Amino acid sequence: MGTAARPSFDTDILRRAVEGRTPETLLSLYTDDAEIRVVNRNAQPSHPKVLHGRDEIADMLTDVYSRDMTHKLEGCVVQGDRAAYSESCEYADGVRVLSESMITLRDGKISQQIIVEAWDE
Repeated sequence: MGTAARPSFDTDILRRAVEGRTPETLLSLYTDDAEIRVVNRNAQPSHPKVLHGRDEIADMLTDVYSRDMTHKLEGCVVQGDRAAYSESCEYADGVRVLSESMITLRDGKISQQIIVEAWDE
């Protein structure tokens, strides 16, 4: 008798969603009860911006991926129920953004994510 394989995180979908600027596809990689903590200049480590659930995450993704900018997935590493990836972005005016994410997976989907981002000023 065999054992059932655990669902794995689909890095190809992640790349296509990030670089194709398709928030709906990216949202499909999250669990219904996912949580994202964002740390940046405006949301510092002691008071991060926290998003709960797919509705709040959808609003953020729609905002980010509707902007006039390019997105590139620089790399993604998956090990067991953890993954990390780097995303670089550039606005039309040349301002650059770098985002690093550490994620926890449950059944092949993102259940928790910490995003640390920095941008040109």
